[in-house]
Amino acid sequence: MANAVVVLDNGAHTAKVGLANQDEPQVVPNCIMKAKSERRRAFVGNQIDECRDTSALYYILAFQRGYLLNWDTQKTVWDYIFSKDGIGCTLENRNIVITEPQMNFQSVQEAMLEMLFEEYRVAGVYKTTAADLAAFNYVADSEERTTMQSLNCIIIDVGYSFTHIVPFVLGRRVLEGIRRIDMGGKALTNHLKELISYRHLNVMDESHVVNQIKEDVCFVAEDFKQAMQVHYSEEKRREITVDYVLPDFTTVKRGYVRIPGKPREDEEQQQMVPLCNERFTVPELLFNPSDIGVQQVGIPEAVADCLKACPWEAHRELLLNILIVGGSAQFPGFLPRLKQDLRALVPDDLEVSLICPEDPVRYAWYGGKEVATSPNFDEFVYTHDDYDEYGFQGINQR
Repeated sequence: MANAVVVLDNGAHTAKVGLANQDEPQVVPNCIMKAKSERRRAFVGNQIDECRDTSALYYILAFQRGYLLNWDTQKTVWDYIFSKDGIGCTLENRNIVITEPQMNFQSVQEAMLEMLFEEYRVAGVYKTTAADLAAFNYVADSEERTTMQSLNCIIIDVGYSFTHIVPFVLGRRVLEGIRRIDMGGKALTNHLKELISYRHLNVMDESHVVNQIKEDVCFVAEDFKQAMQVHYSEEKRREITVDYVLPDFTTVKRGYVRIPGKPREDEEQQQMVPLCNERFTVPELLFNPSDIGVQQVGIPEAVADCLKACPWEAHRELLLNILIVGGSAQFPGFLPRLKQDLRALVPDDLEVSLICPEDPVRYAWYGGKEVATSPNFDEFVYTHDDYDEYGFQGINQR
């Protein structure tokens, strides 16, 4: 425990954190939350589990539009994480592996290093991205590949604020090939809030509940136009439509899908929302952001475009090693639809293979664990002495 490296995958929605000698990380909401039912108290991280009524939950986020800008909030969350209520140890005199967004602003990088070295007194920092850690973990998991230097792959990170497509050729990011789509889990939840509020009841203040609805009922349609035929066929409509029982925070703490013909006790008195095409039109935004006016291409087109910036001789291997991580990659039907659409965009003689790990949310953290326990980890670390001598500029020369 004394010298164990801390691994922190600092996401915009959740922070995945733990010591490198632990089997698995804690997943902590990376925000401060306030509830109407308990106005005097702010809930930090997993403290939200102690809240009896999470209706109209108000979020104070550390990240804005995918970048870490609210440092007071972030410090409050980190103070909770590195306390006895969190992982049970402090950062002082420890090395830390920490992630940042792709193409992060220099001012944000400087502020993060300053906070880690001067506020938390860490011994050293290894700053990287979730995509790099996912690629490292992919190498560690693979039976065929043994070194990072020979890796050709594409990482699709479907995150909270953005979706990033990051190609790796011979183990290095191809910076010209990185593509960002301004569509992620947050935009999907907001769109579902608007649909339910317009069609049924006002849930614009219920981000927490609507996010649970999204996770419980949404799926990706293999053929979107065909799926929209639900409006012309009563039989198809019955197949798709579900009644979602909303929580009242007295008898029902968390919403659930009502099972037809098997009503629970007192279920008829609960408030329900019927959901039909909302179930597949919301995740469709990952494939067609223009549906809500975001003038960008979807994930399949972005992957095809990123290939153009990569050496042609690597295309075959890149398409055979497409790794998908991030919370929004867990929608049922996501992989078959992505493969189908991508297949239509790339040359016929190239095979397309998608890999989605069992736990796409924590996959990058496990990559950080592999990095932190590798024999040459100390070579990558930017130490406190380096920071004192060279300041922020030194870390970019590594």
